[in-house]
Amino acid sequence: MNSTIETILNHKSIRKFQERSLTKEQIETIVKSAQAASTSSFIQAYSIIGVKDQQKKEKLAELAGNQAYVAQNGHFFVFCADLHRHELIGEMEEKDFSGALESTEKFMVSLIDAALVAQNASIAAESMGLGIVYIGGIRNNLEEVCQLLNVPKKVIPLFGLAVGYPDQSPDVKPRLPLAHIYHEDSYNENNSVLKDQLKDYNELISSYYEKRTSGKRKDTWTEQMAQMLSNPKRQYMKDFIEGKGFSRR
Repeated sequence: MNSTIETILNHKSIRKFQERSLTKEQIETIVKSAQAASTSSFIQAYSIIGVKDQQKKEKLAELAGNQAYVAQNGHFFVFCADLHRHELIGEMEEKDFSGALESTEKFMVSLIDAALVAQNASIAAESMGLGIVYIGGIRNNLEEVCQLLNVPKKVIPLFGLAVGYPDQSPDVKPRLPLAHIYHEDSYNENNSVLKDQLKDYNELISSYYEKRTSGKRKDTWTEQMAQMLSNPKRQYMKDFIEGKGFSRR
């Protein structure tokens, strides 16, 4: 096992950071590492907004559900799906791209591109001894996030990434068993086997929480998912995405 794989397998979300900002060189290294990710057809349909202004970070923390670590970290990145530059390319090349740019396909491409670059950024940061945590809560109110960050049409802030020097050291959270995730040649549709694997995983996760909280918590993974999925969130998203000029066809 090499150091890159060790870094990946040792991933843990950090929600408490030291009061220490990242340097310009560290930020640029993380962004350059992000840009090295694969991109569909070289379209590069993403942008990254670095937020240094403390008032903006505090507002984002509020919009994300009052998550303190959105404001208190070494640097905060916002990863965006971005087809705005491709509109500009249409103007430069005197072509009408609206059919392509408003398609569900290009919407998916922009999401995938942004996710790939974010994961590259995360691995780069962790390899530098930094900690990270993804912030999906910025999607709680994207209209306000867009106004705060001056985001144009054809750009959607997807999630944030808080990066900094860790001030805690949680255990690695166990993932689903490999046999449940990895299918060879075809999808395993044996639901009885899949449910048995979930039951085994429930025991593992329950023990993890019980140990981590000194017995204060021991819920299972399927209980977590049942509670979360029983309460649909951010139901405005479809209208917002279409209003931004994405996925209209």
